[in-house]
Amino acid sequence: MNNKLLLLTLHSPLLTIAAQAQQRPNIVYIMTDDHTAQMMSCYGHSPIETPNLDRIAQEGVRFTRSFVANSLSGPSRACMITGKLSHKNGFTNNEHGVFDGSQQTMPKLLQKAGYQTAIIGKWHLVSKPTGFDHYDMLSGQGEYYNPTFIHDDGTRSVEKGYCTDVITDKAIQWMEGRDREKPFILFVHHKACHRDWLPKLEDMRLYEDKTFDLPDNFWDTWEGRTAAQQQEMSIASAHDMDIAYDNKIYSPGDKTRLSGNYLYYVNRLDSADRARYFEFHDSLTQAFKQNPPTGRALTEFKFQRYMRDYAKVTKNLDENVGRLMQYLRDNDMLANTLVVYTSDQGFYMGEHGWFDKRFMYEESLNTPLVMRLPDGYERRGTIDEMVQNIDYAPTFLEMAGAPVPADIQGQSLVPLLKGKKHRGPWRESIYYHFYEFPAEHMVKRHYGIRTARYKLIHFYRDIDQWELYDLKRDPTEMHNVYGDPRYSKVQKQMHRKLKQLQEKYDDPIEAEIAATRDAGGQAKSPAQAKK
Repeated sequence: MNNKLLLLTLHSPLLTIAAQAQQRPNIVYIMTDDHTAQMMSCYGHSPIETPNLDRIAQEGVRFTRSFVANSLSGPSRACMITGKLSHKNGFTNNEHGVFDGSQQTMPKLLQKAGYQTAIIGKWHLVSKPTGFDHYDMLSGQGEYYNPTFIHDDGTRSVEKGYCTDVITDKAIQWMEGRDREKPFILFVHHKACHRDWLPKLEDMRLYEDKTFDLPDNFWDTWEGRTAAQQQEMSIASAHDMDIAYDNKIYSPGDKTRLSGNYLYYVNRLDSADRARYFEFHDSLTQAFKQNPPTGRALTEFKFQRYMRDYAKVTKNLDENVGRLMQYLRDNDMLANTLVVYTSDQGFYMGEHGWFDKRFMYEESLNTPLVMRLPDGYERRGTIDEMVQNIDYAPTFLEMAGAPVPADIQGQSLVPLLKGKKHRGPWRESIYYHFYEFPAEHMVKRHYGIRTARYKLIHFYRDIDQWELYDLKRDPTEMHNVYGDPRYSKVQKQMHRKLKQLQEKYDDPIEAEIAATRDAGGQAKSPAQAKK
């Protein structure tokens, strides 16, 4: 080939497009459900080891101040996929929400930019997924054993196996069959570690000899925190943490609030596996009923059973993350792939005596976030800047070389990942708003602001209470100092900053609350509020 022909060949539009595609990173976004930083060993103080998740952090970055905008599965996913807060994307709660799939989303924008898009696992937004070239999603919350999947051709099938294993198998299978000429984004959304924490049968006996330490504030009485006193997510409560569904203490004929749900999920196993399952759990039930604990001993028993099952589910999750990472290594994909691991929110592992999430307190507001970065992104170690799940959409778009629409409310993390000084000041606070009330666990509606040191929360609608926390002096949020004269200046500053954030994000909640009050500031009757 002569030099002229070689030059023409090198400048071929097709080769240029192919080269650009190779330069744009693939994105593998792994999101779990209710996995909390307290159960991830790279964050320290975890009672279990998560070596495969830790390796992502060791080879990349670990965010120490990663927060959600609404600590609930569906709304959190909607914030992630749109880059907008709940009041803007329209999906505020699980009880009555249906995600508007016609709106702008990050997968749609990446499709437009030439990316292949796929989601495997939990969707949980009710409506049909849009913006994906391929989807294979769990039905509703999904099932741990022999889960039902809804395929993008509209069919359904029951897949033999353990849910976390099956999702990983499907993710690898999709990557095997993808178009190798295009970059891709793959969303791997696991059911784990969601309630009711049913482990893989091979893992049932793990951690049975381990006694988990009670958190320091396990016996919290929620003094000075009215909303906390009225929740229904207490480990001690027989209504909140169900002895059969949550702790697997069940004999045929036992009647508990959720025992029917428990049997539905276990009965998905075939007869041989079901026999294996009950062989182990029947022994636990018999031992419990021979000498049933009461009072605080019963609460601690429930805590230990909860922690052990959660740990078993997490152990299998960590192994599957390792299996997915090994596929990327074996296929020489890591140099050009961003791997993100996070959860849809944090979770309470006995802190305040609770399980579940929803509150703006640290354990559920905070979510783990680690990333393994592609070539060209040099940051390593910890990142302490405050980030939020609305930031993922603009980050992925910028990394893909796609325009970031002006109405996206998140902030791209690319400057942080490049290891350079970010443009202008980074955010000094984050905004939160939880809507789902009345509903399961009965956590009051609330919104608030968190800065590096302080947190201001307003519980509203059927209650009107403010809470202020000094996170430096009171990191476990045991003392509400709202109204304390020593914090009067801080209180005024936090109110001002909260108003500024609500104006920035165009949240109309303050006007909506004002419309429900009379001239004296008292709540109007329902009839008055309608006028």
